[in-house]
Amino acid sequence: MNNFKLLDCTLRDGGYVNDWEFGHNTLVNIFERVTSSGVDFIEVGFLDQRRDFDVNRSIMPTTECMANIYGGLNSKKTQVVGMIDFGTCDIQNIQLCKDSFLDGIRVIFKKHLRVEALEYCKQIKNLGYKVFTQAVSITSYTDEELLDLIKLVNVIKPYAVSIVDTYGLLHKSSLFHYYEMMNQHLDEGIGIGYHSHNNFQLGYANCIELMNHHGNNSRELLCDGSVFGMGKGAGNAPTELLAMYMNENYGKHYDISQLLEAIDVNILDIYKHTSWGYSMKFFIAASNDCHPDYVSYLLNKKTLSVKSINEILRNLVENKKLLYDKNYIEQLYVDYQKHTCDDSEAYIELSSQIKGKDILVIGPGRSVKEEEKTITEYISQNNPIVISINFLPENWTTDYLFLTNSKRYVQQATSISQLNGDTQIIATSNVTKSNGRFDYNLDYESLIDREAVFMDNSFIMLLKILMKIGVTRVTLAGFDGYSSDRETNYYSTKMEYEFAKQKGDEINAYVDRILIELRRQITLTFITSTVYKV
Repeated sequence: MNNFKLLDCTLRDGGYVNDWEFGHNTLVNIFERVTSSGVDFIEVGFLDQRRDFDVNRSIMPTTECMANIYGGLNSKKTQVVGMIDFGTCDIQNIQLCKDSFLDGIRVIFKKHLRVEALEYCKQIKNLGYKVFTQAVSITSYTDEELLDLIKLVNVIKPYAVSIVDTYGLLHKSSLFHYYEMMNQHLDEGIGIGYHSHNNFQLGYANCIELMNHHGNNSRELLCDGSVFGMGKGAGNAPTELLAMYMNENYGKHYDISQLLEAIDVNILDIYKHTSWGYSMKFFIAASNDCHPDYVSYLLNKKTLSVKSINEILRNLVENKKLLYDKNYIEQLYVDYQKHTCDDSEAYIELSSQIKGKDILVIGPGRSVKEEEKTITEYISQNNPIVISINFLPENWTTDYLFLTNSKRYVQQATSISQLNGDTQIIATSNVTKSNGRFDYNLDYESLIDREAVFMDNSFIMLLKILMKIGVTRVTLAGFDGYSSDRETNYYSTKMEYEFAKQKGDEINAYVDRILIELRRQITLTFITSTVYKV
C-alpha cells in the first residue's frame, strides 16, 4: 500500500505573506476547513519567543499560546504541528506533549547549525512530540554533508526528515537524487518529507513525480502543501491540487470542497491585497541558484537589463549565493558598471559640434506631454540642438540621444535601431549596444556620484558632460522632479519607477543641491514646470 501523507502549512508558510496576521476568525476558519478536509497534518504556525502573543497572528512565543488560539477546536483525525526556526524558541517555552495542543514540532535549521539543531530536536522528542527535522535549503548540501546529516538523524530517530527546497531550485533529477540518498541511508521507520517552492512552477509537478517514484515503498512520504499555494516568495504546491491527485491516484478521501471553501472565504481576500506565486524575480533567483533578495536589489536599481542582472548573479561566489549580503551585491553592481573607456576623442568631437550653440535638453517628465506646445514653440523659435535623455520623444526630432540606462535602452532598442543618421547616440560605458557601436562612448565611472542615493542620475551626468565640453548655457524641459502624489512622474506610465516615488523627496533634494553647485559654472533655464529651485 502507498504510504503517503499530506501536510498543510498555510498558517505557517502562508504567514510570510502577511506577517502571520490572518486575524483570529480567519485562523480559526482555515483550521476548521483544513482539518475537515481530512489532511493528515496541519501546521498551525511558528513558535518564536521573539514575538509577543497576538490572538490574530499564527506566530507566538510558547506552546501554551497555541492553545489560546486553537485549543477549543476539534482537529478531528488531523494531527497538529508547529514549527520552530532553530535558535528562536528555548526548550523552556515548550510544554510536555501530553499537556499541549500540538502533536508534533517541525524544526528548521541552517546547514552550519545542524549538529546543535538535532540535539535540540532530541530534547523536543523527549518531551513526547513527533519531531520533524527540516534541513533548510537542501540544495546547499554536498553529498558528504547530506550523509553526515543522515547519520545524525539516525541517532535521534525523528518522525521524518524533509527535503526542503527553500528557493525552489529542484528539478526532477535532483529531487530524486536527494530522495534516494535519504531512502538508502535513513533508518527504517523514519519518514521522508518534501517541502517545495514554486520558483520554476514545479512545486506541484515535483510532488507528483516524487509520489510516483516512491511507489509502494513502505517508508512514509510526507508532502507539504498550502491552500491556494499561499507561501513565501513563489509560494508552495497547492494543497487542494495535491489532495485531488492523491484521491484520484492513491485511494485517498480528502474533502476537496472544504479546501475550496477556505480559498473562497479566506484566502482570495488576502491574495487581492498581497499576492504571491511565480514571478520573474523568483525565476531569475532560482535559475541562478541564489537568494531572491539579490534579484530584488538589482531589479530595484531600474538601470539594468535582465541580461545584465543575470551576468552579475553569475559572479556570486558559492558561499554567498543563498545567504543574502547587501554590501556584497552592491559591490558586484558597482564593479559591473565599471566599464571604463578612453573617451578623450569623444569629448573633443562633441565639443566641436555643440560648444557655443543653443542647447535644449529634454527629459521624460510628465510635462513633456502636458506642456508640449511650450517645447514646440521654443524649438521653432530658437532651432536649438536637441538632446533627449534615455528616451526618444514622439513629437520632436532629437539631434542626440543620451543613454545611461541599460533597461531603458532595451525598452527602446527597436526604435533606436531604426534611427537615421540625423540622431546620434551618446552612451555611457555601462550600456552595451546589442549590435554595432554607439556614436560616442563616455566613461560611466567618471560621471557618477557614489555618495548619492541615486548614484547615476542621468540628468546630472549629462550636465557634467556639457560643462566638460565647454557649454555655458542649457535650456531644460521635462525635468519635473519626483512626487509621490502623482499617478506617474513620467510622460509614459511604462517608465514609472516605484522607488523614485518612495525616495522622491531625497532625490529632489540631491538634484537641487547639485544644481546650485553647477550654476556657478553654467546657466540653466527651465521652460516647463519643475519642483527644482529655479
